[in-house]
Amino acid sequence: MHRRTLLATGLSLAVPLPALAQAYPSQPIRWIVPYPAGGGTDVVARTLAEEMKAGLGQQIIVDNKPGAATIIGAEALKQSKPDGYTIGTGDTSTLSSNPHLYKTLPYDPAKDFVLIGMMARFNLLLVVHPSVEARTVKEFIALRAAAKEPLGYATPGIGTPHHLAMELFNQRSGSKGLHVPYKGAAPAVQDLIAGQVPSMFLDLAAGIQHVRSGKVRVLAVASAKRLAALPDVPTLAEAGVADSEAYALQGLAAPAGTPRPIVERLNIELVKAVGSAAVVKRFDELGVEPISSTPEQFAETVRAESTKWGALIKELKISLD
Repeated sequence: MHRRTLLATGLSLAVPLPALAQAYPSQPIRWIVPYPAGGGTDVVARTLAEEMKAGLGQQIIVDNKPGAATIIGAEALKQSKPDGYTIGTGDTSTLSSNPHLYKTLPYDPAKDFVLIGMMARFNLLLVVHPSVEARTVKEFIALRAAAKEPLGYATPGIGTPHHLAMELFNQRSGSKGLHVPYKGAAPAVQDLIAGQVPSMFLDLAAGIQHVRSGKVRVLAVASAKRLAALPDVPTLAEAGVADSEAYALQGLAAPAGTPRPIVERLNIELVKAVGSAAVVKRFDELGVEPISSTPEQFAETVRAESTKWGALIKELKISLD
């Protein structure tokens, strides 16, 4: 089972909440997910929504608004009334990468949203097709160097965490490959399994079944520590590629102006849900790492990720405009 990452919340359940938060919520809450139904992000939201409804005393209805690299969902959240009855998933793309990938965005993460707390981390794996003659990161780098033509690597699209993770790996390892972007993770993974493209960074949730079945070979994990699901797989740092940590982070956000007492109430229920046995079990099945935080810790993490990926995007001139 994955080790839960639960940061100190700083919000004590013993401290009475203000009257505004005590009266909230009095009607169902809408949770905007900027991805299609059925995917990992959607399942994470629905799992937490189901767990949080008991503490809140109201239904939480998931509303999928996919498209445009999460911009459609983000704009819908921005335009919602800041009364606590519309919340939404905010991830690495929405909050940290998109501001650097687009010259203009219809939202500003720092001004248009209030962050409630972190909830999940999708850890990334460096994987290759079994036909690739590399069983270690060192051998993979050597294979790239010896190839007459650049070895391809698949991604779910330009600017996705998977793409940025590979670009960071390329930079830190001093090796190169040929970027083969797809329109989503599913077709990228399909071509990887079919041997049409030899490598990619794949998130644990989407890749664990293929690793266990032998359809792909994992060389390393891009996390700070080894993963409980793959204890024998080294981190990239252990494999000799330092400062290459990458993951897809997800948290809960609300429109700017949402009252602080309501944000605190939602944070309390989110932390309780993330730490519950049912959610931990479900996330473990999904290959997702549960992680909790205060609103301030979430904001600091978003700023750090924005600085990190913004520098890489600027240096490599990656753009989605």
